[in-house]
Amino acid sequence: MNSVINTDDLIVLIIDTALKEDGPDKTTDAIFSADDGLTAGIFAKEKGIIAGTDIAKKVFYRQDPSIVFSAGISDGMEISPGDKIASVSGPARGILKAERPALNFMQRMSGIATMTAEYVKEVKGTKAQILDTRKTIPGHRILDKLAVRLGGGVNHRMGLYDMALIKDNHIDKIGSLAEAVNRIRQTYPDLPIEAEARSVSDVKELLELGVDRIMLDNFTIEDIKKAVSTVRGRIPLEASGGITLDSVRDVALTGVDYISVGAITHSVEVLDITMLIEETHDNR
Repeated sequence: MNSVINTDDLIVLIIDTALKEDGPDKTTDAIFSADDGLTAGIFAKEKGIIAGTDIAKKVFYRQDPSIVFSAGISDGMEISPGDKIASVSGPARGILKAERPALNFMQRMSGIATMTAEYVKEVKGTKAQILDTRKTIPGHRILDKLAVRLGGGVNHRMGLYDMALIKDNHIDKIGSLAEAVNRIRQTYPDLPIEAEARSVSDVKELLELGVDRIMLDNFTIEDIKKAVSTVRGRIPLEASGGITLDSVRDVALTGVDYISVGAITHSVEVLDITMLIEETHDNR
């Protein structure tokens, strides 16, 4: 996947923004002195797939580089209630200031990874891969898509720059699939092209046009089967539109290559994770 952004810089920007929006922690500053230290544990309260420990570590470090974060469970692993995910030790003020932003990142990312893993499990034994979409939290896409990968899913486009995706609004404006494909090839000859089909006849036309992937948008199961039979593996097919955990296996069994699911990022429930102080100490 081609990138036009420095992902490390973007992650630091996201973290710094999260820390800045809280402002000074007046409660902690009043109760703890600059010399007070503590050791805390981060624990799972629900079963799921952990994601975001590396991001949480960066949060604590950006708040205070002297904080020591030690993960006991790696991103992508399954966790159960009571499991200790990580230990944090260092200045109390810094740890408590960074606590909520760090947990917020971990909880959302773990929720995404967990839901993604549920979809991946449903399509096991088929060739279908679960794709994400651009239906992500604005400004946090890099983290949402990282969480999808940790849950066993596959990233679609990171942005609008790494693949052309011809959708209904483009087709309605320009008048034909052929003209849309032609204009993209003239402007960006090396750019992969995916196009949305609204019927089996569109699939046949796109097959002749030689695009890189065809999206079957809101197709019935029967029409997906017809599309798979028409293409016969010559171009990857992506099913999309309203696919749920209850329906995803039926879609996968048609023989499509990809299934895109917006819900894994736009309707995710966070995984419950908490931080508990285990020891306080004087850093003097």
